[in-house]
Amino acid sequence: MSVKLTEKEFAEHVGTRFRVKLDPKEVELELVEVEGYVSKPNEQKGLERFSVFFTGSGDVSLPQGTYRMKHDRMGEFEIFIVPIAREPNGFRYEAVFNYSK
Repeated sequence: MSVKLTEKEFAEHVGTRFRVKLDPKEVELELVEVEGYVSKPNEQKGLERFSVFFTGSGDVSLPQGTYRMKHDRMGEFEIFIVPIAREPNGFRYEAVFNYSK
């Protein structure tokens, strides 16, 4: 069973690998950063807001979309990721979370 996708949960797994299911194979992404969002006084309260950043090899570029991910401790879940940069060692992806707690 999957755990709750919170900033705290992802932060505990920085530096670990996530597998993205692409039929017929899987692609590995490494969670490299979790960035929280500090709400401003005039914004709605009670929201969980953060971004997670992954890097993947330069062999496969994942287009923007929803992907099923697997992690040894977090389980399986779907998230929407966006490619944001081409880096020397591969691609960088971001997933943005913004929901009521």
